[in-house]
Amino acid sequence: MTTLRIEHPISDYPTWRSAFDRFESARQQAGVLAYHVRRPVDDDAYVLVDLEFTGTDQAERFLAFLRETVWATPANSPALAGGPITRILEDAS
Repeated sequence: MTTLRIEHPISDYPTWRSAFDRFESARQQAGVLAYHVRRPVDDDAYVLVDLEFTGTDQAERFLAFLRETVWATPANSPALAGGPITRILEDAS
């Protein structure tokens, strides 16, 4: 199992969530098996997203899609209030 972890500041959660939900079909087509959206209890203006894939190649391709298509276009990423921090993680067990 491979996880693409994304963290970034946001300006408005409902706006951000609406944009996130618009890309559901893109996540499905990219092979996302599951995802989790989390927010720190002490920071309403920050989100962490974990996207689960079967392999690293899928995660890398989807990260490229996010960089080139989603984050590069303000209309596709409203409420993004800073540059995302990303990591591709593998299960260590």
